[in-house]
Amino acid sequence: MKNHNVREKRIWTAVIVGVVAWLLFQTLQPSLRDPEALPRSIDARGDLAADEKTTIDIFRSAAPSVVYITSITVRQNIFNLNIYEIPQGTGSGFIWDGSGRIVTNYHVISDANRIEVTLADHTTWKGVLVGAAPDKDLAVLQISAPASKLQPISLGESSDLLVGQKVFAIGNPFGLDQTLTTGIVSAIGREIKAITGRTIHNVIQTDAAINPGNSGGPLLDSAGRLIGVNTAIYSPSGASSGIGFAVPVGEVNRVVPQIIRHGKIIKPGLGITLANNRLMRELDIEGVLVLQVIPGSSAAKAGLHGTKQVRGGFILGDIIQAVNGSSVTSYDSLRNELEKYQIGDSVELRLVRENGVVSVAVTLEPSE
Repeated sequence: MKNHNVREKRIWTAVIVGVVAWLLFQTLQPSLRDPEALPRSIDARGDLAADEKTTIDIFRSAAPSVVYITSITVRQNIFNLNIYEIPQGTGSGFIWDGSGRIVTNYHVISDANRIEVTLADHTTWKGVLVGAAPDKDLAVLQISAPASKLQPISLGESSDLLVGQKVFAIGNPFGLDQTLTTGIVSAIGREIKAITGRTIHNVIQTDAAINPGNSGGPLLDSAGRLIGVNTAIYSPSGASSGIGFAVPVGEVNRVVPQIIRHGKIIKPGLGITLANNRLMRELDIEGVLVLQVIPGSSAAKAGLHGTKQVRGGFILGDIIQAVNGSSVTSYDSLRNELEKYQIGDSVELRLVRENGVVSVAVTLEPSE
């Protein structure tokens, strides 16, 4: 008990000595405060640099054309049968015309039961799906906003882009609306996969920061014109890693009018059904095998041969190896070649038949 009291006295003595020392230090130390302190004077900045002015002008000009898209799904609680609306995701888009049509990525709205479109003035409108081209990852929405609120984006070109030229992306990454990022064209002629698995060709690669929520927003050139639709990033973490991709405006300007007219792309075709890639690999075929020629089609009129079943096996139909001299090796590559042309155009097919190689001219017709 005696030792405990001694230890307690020592602790209290140490505490008192420490407090006294701290008070003595504060009393003897000169004050660090100045009751007459005032804000510092501001140094004159001078004019903004020319490239800064250009960037600001581009943003101010294009931002009113960029929209914020929220896709909402409807779910039902299995216990009480109540229905709930749940935000599925967010993305970006831009005003296509004065009629209230909005262009965005198909994957932004593909699973939505309801779509909301928020304009730059923060008014929100119901978005109605006009149509889509999933193979191109493009969709068109319609809103009922008055024309006074609609500023269509300025269109540019993508066929003459050069690696190294400046680009600007405006979108809504992580739900932060009206965000501007800058960079350059890193590469052209890239290929990416659409949500359907189809290849999108001639895609623009950029190092402008593109993050979740930027999808569907515009990629602009230094004149503030649309040159692409930001559609994907390459990143293991899901955030920007300096490699983003945009569908070129040339493709957008070809596809969007078709969506507005028909609700989808009316693709040029031949009037045939084709073997899948797995079967062609098993048969070791170089080209695309024709399984069936649709009666009355352009292919039937041109005399194409389909595959026939016979006792004990089958006789292979025509094998398409080239379209107007461009080789095709798969169903995907054949469709991509045909999409370079218009319905009504005549194309020359190089075919392999039992008796050798022949060339046949076929007029392209609408295809589903």
